[in-house]
Amino acid sequence: MKKLIASACFAMMALVVWGQQQQGRIVYERTIEMQIRFAGNGGDDIGQLLPRTRTDKVEVLFANNQSLRRILQDEVPDEGNFSGNGMQIRVMTAGADDVIYHHFGEQRTVEQREFATKKYLISDSIQQLNWKLTGETKEVLGYLCQQAIAQRITKRMAMTVDNGVMKREEVPDTLNITAWFAPAIPVSAGPEYQGQLPGLIMALDINNGRQVYRAVEFKPEVDIKAIKEPKNGKKVTAEEFRKEREKMMQEMERNGGGRMRFRMG
Repeated sequence: MKKLIASACFAMMALVVWGQQQQGRIVYERTIEMQIRFAGNGGDDIGQLLPRTRTDKVEVLFANNQSLRRILQDEVPDEGNFSGNGMQIRVMTAGADDVIYHHFGEQRTVEQREFATKKYLISDSIQQLNWKLTGETKEVLGYLCQQAIAQRITKRMAMTVDNGVMKREEVPDTLNITAWFAPAIPVSAGPEYQGQLPGLIMALDINNGRQVYRAVEFKPEVDIKAIKEPKNGKKVTAEEFRKEREKMMQEMERNGGGRMRFRMG
């Protein structure tokens, strides 16, 4: 009888925790390494003009098996303009309307994104990685988190500047991903790789510090009405957006002369 009572109490506590932790708002500090390689005369001088990292804040709202990720505009660093050796470099930030919506039950995502004054709605399914639990734990914002690691084979655009001429080429890339998630908050939300882990992602390291997220604030209250699928923009697939973006980047390079633009976020 005592065992039955204890089991019933544990089950009731689990239901209470489950009910309390199905919604919330979490803020992450994000740090991105600026990876631009310069060669030729004056390359070192130009490289010294650029910051080594850029930092901003990202918020994630989650409830009803859905999540919404967006940049906190009040925390975005000013857009930077750097000049030297006949080269002008502009570092831009994500737009105020850029959001990523996830529906975990339907395993789909919609990203609203602005690029070159045009708005897009990029629809895709939630891609699953082969995550492995390492057994390591650490505390983040008072929550005990488990470590999970994964690899993602992808492609990225490598940019080099040689004597004032920018070159871009697509190269293969393997991302080593380390995530720390909180089982006490059993929602598959996070700043990236949403819908894949059995708990809220509290910290994330992509490629040994290339991009790092760290939770700095968590609240169980959230504006549920704000978590809705974006509707404003041209509807495209992820591959269609990649092709359009590449075409526009090439046009910007041809028309921009010695100006380069790098978009953060």
